Amino acid sequence: MPAEKSATWTALLLGDVVGAPGRKAVSQYLPLLKAKYEPLLVVVNGENAEDSGAGLTPENVLELWQAGADVITTGNHVWEQESLSELLASEPRLLRPANYPQGLPGHGLALISPPELLHPIAVLNLQGRYRLAPIDDPFQVANTYLESLKGQTPFILVDFHAEDTSEKEAMGWALDGRVTAVVGSHTHVATRDERILPQGTAFQTDLGMCGPRESIIGNNRALSLRRALTQLPLKGEVADGPSEVRGLRVEVSVESGKALAVERLCWPVSGSEVTF
Repeated sequence: MPAEKSATWTALLLGDVVGAPGRKAVSQYLPLLKAKYEPLLVVVNGENAEDSGAGLTPENVLELWQAGADVITTGNHVWEQESLSELLASEPRLLRPANYPQGLPGHGLALISPPELLHPIAVLNLQGRYRLAPIDDPFQVANTYLESLKGQTPFILVDFHAEDTSEKEAMGWALDGRVTAVVGSHTHVATRDERILPQGTAFQTDLGMCGPRESIIGNNRALSLRRALTQLPLKGEVADGPSEVRGLRVEVSVESGKALAVERLCWPVSGSEVTF
């Protein structure tokens, strides 16, 4: 059995990838982030990675893996592209929220085993219920999965894909001291509340998105404004322009599995923009 080589290890957690601009930004900047932070695990939420910004395809999954993602999480849009169903069922590193009803394809939990660690890293994908589909209770499902992981690993990362900030904060407090990190996804706007909760769990209400900065949550501004002003049911369209990658770096204790440090990420840094 390998010996642990360091007192800490690093995870990078990236927010919702939006369309082709988001995929290209991840392809451009994730290798730089990996060179800088040397993470043992990179988790990317890919549920909006398809060109339309709704769902993702097997080709999108491959592109994100080639960019450096180890695990891809999703959310409510995971069912948008029918071509993904077979890969959801067969690929354990591609997740959909664990609290969808039984019988649907896919996995809600991934176990990744870096050679540098004695224990695997668990990644759990959950979805909220406020203003989203009334699926199974994410808090009870989280409890069930954590019970199943007892004795297996102290390293547990949770992507909670949810609309409501209070529900996300509630999940953070409910799991404080029981998991390494709880990060929110879905709303595409990065919050500035990254912190370590009292019992050692890293938390951020929302990671933000990987996608076009001069947009409305990744969508074309003019079209989004027209929809807001007219209330017409206009279909969204992914914006063009300079794109950025947002997420969270978490430094983890090898011994306890608790978070020791967090850092909110936004790349490119000022003065090094790339336009797609």
